[in-house]
Amino acid sequence: MSALPEIDFRDAAAMVDVFQRASETMRTSSLRRGSIVHLPTRGRLLATGDVHDFPGHLAAIVQLAELDASPDHHVMLHELIHGERLVNEMDISYRNLAIVAELVNRYPAQVHPMLANHELAQCFRLSVSKGGGDQVAMFDDGLDYVFGDSAEEVATAIREFVRSMPLALRAENGLWCSHSIPNRLDFDASAFDRTLTNDDYASPDGTAWTFVWGRLHDPVHVAALLQQMHCTLLVVGHCHAEMGIESPAPGLIVINSDHERGVVVMIELGSPLPSIEELLQEAIPLGLYRALDE
Repeated sequence: MSALPEIDFRDAAAMVDVFQRASETMRTSSLRRGSIVHLPTRGRLLATGDVHDFPGHLAAIVQLAELDASPDHHVMLHELIHGERLVNEMDISYRNLAIVAELVNRYPAQVHPMLANHELAQCFRLSVSKGGGDQVAMFDDGLDYVFGDSAEEVATAIREFVRSMPLALRAENGLWCSHSIPNRLDFDASAFDRTLTNDDYASPDGTAWTFVWGRLHDPVHVAALLQQMHCTLLVVGHCHAEMGIESPAPGLIVINSDHERGVVVMIELGSPLPSIEELLQEAIPLGLYRALDE
């Protein structure tokens, strides 16, 4: 599939249906155990960083994922909303969520949106900003403008969609993907094996909270996390990488997909993990695939 699905973004009933079906699909996925998606031991994963509604990059990611080419092609997506592209000071990035929800419906075992801090903030009504005002309020304003009296119905379906998102993806070759890594080691790892609760999403102790807000990349801390979670490579977003990708510590890479130098990386699931150096060198610039008219 080289193009985004066509959706009527102004039809409230259609939006609710898309989000509700995707929520059920993710909760009942055969790859899902508790709050973690366990990727198969074959195929490949296109790993992304934050998207934040950056123009053209979601379309480029879908093109690169080649979901129609093989059922063993997977794509991981996170931090889809709250971009800088506003319409009369309103955020209409709910459309990115709707596109990804529809992709989940069409490719239920291949498309894997993960929980991120901006989606968590939107879901639980927590003010968050990237420097341009309260993005939760601007997102709500966008829903109100587009859907009027049906805005809350759409917002409820979006919250359901966010709450169905897995906390992380992992693979048997030692790969772990989450939006960020926790700043602490004493999180409740039992959350990996069960459905997340309100307490898991709460600051400062909730496991989901710690896995979407952390920025401690000290090498000693990263090494302890790798050992604690029985993995060899952590792939995250949440922090700025000037060139789109960087490795602040052994066993950790940070990817950005939300600026002009944004990238993605392709990881084979049935092979030993590539080295950090290989991942840095083989990152794919999204600008090469962005439509010229975006």
